[in-house]
Amino acid sequence: SIDKKENLNISCILTPEEMLDRIHQNGIVGLGGATFPTHVKLKPPVGKSPKLLIINAAECEPYLTCDHQLMLEKPKEIIYGVHLLMKVIHVTEAVIAIENNKKDAIELFESMSNRYLGISVQVLKEKYPQGGERQLIEAVTGKRVPSGQLPIDIGVIVQNVATVHAAYEALMNKKPLLDRVITVTGKNMFKPQNLLVRIGTPFSHIVDFVGGVPIDTKKIVAGGPMMGRAISDLSIPVTKGSAGLVFLSSKEAKREKEENCIKCSHCIEVCPMGLEPYLLMSLTENKQWKKMQEEYLMDCIECGSCLYACPSNRPLLDYIRFAKKVVRENNIK
Repeated sequence: SIDKKENLNISCILTPEEMLDRIHQNGIVGLGGATFPTHVKLKPPVGKSPKLLIINAAECEPYLTCDHQLMLEKPKEIIYGVHLLMKVIHVTEAVIAIENNKKDAIELFESMSNRYLGISVQVLKEKYPQGGERQLIEAVTGKRVPSGQLPIDIGVIVQNVATVHAAYEALMNKKPLLDRVITVTGKNMFKPQNLLVRIGTPFSHIVDFVGGVPIDTKKIVAGGPMMGRAISDLSIPVTKGSAGLVFLSSKEAKREKEENCIKCSHCIEVCPMGLEPYLLMSLTENKQWKKMQEEYLMDCIECGSCLYACPSNRPLLDYIRFAKKVVRENNIK
């Protein structure tokens, strides 16, 4: 049982450096989507020390419930995983941030967090895209991460709740990151569900397992409907960053005819990074790459809020994603 394992107190058996190495050797990465190596994130640059560990349990992306399901089934492991990561990065305070639409998980974690000194639960208002790292930090601490800087620059490290569980498995059981929970869902699905899937499993196998593609499916998205990517080939495999497989109907997938920008500023109002998406699209059309960097193009988190809010149905995010790709390539050159 977890309680017997806790009595072993792995944090006394292994030094923080040895725990960090075990996380590295078992291939643990961020499971919130970015798949950034966890051991790198847990080892700040010289001269920078974290003061707070935030566990991202917000899961604000529509349709996805894989983190929520994991929290309900593995709460002891997650809580103890948080305790271990606090030891690794030498902090005395950790906050598990959960949106208020997950009342059962909130109740469960509030009752269990009292077992460990320094771990607390913070209930957040349901809001998209609050699961973004910078948005979550601001919601929890009230502090903003300045443009061009990282969370560690203000003394914060953020880890996804599924990443914490994977780190626990690596530290306690020496288990590599071989599998992950993904959400398989859609409005026309007979039985939406969360599945524990081996990394490398073709999406086609998952589709066969759930009974095939639902009727009237127009688009299949790997990830969530806001930040995921449409896929045309189900033979592609599940990766460490695969959080879901969403089947969208014809009505949901339909894109209305694009109209001229009416300068309504809706895209500016909803942008969580304070950018001007309409301007970034215009600059992309005119290939003004240098000007785009001056307008903080790379700060875009690709949440899709601007695309969703635009009354003229302009493909703002498509242009911004393309521009970011071009700018990255130009910078490398």
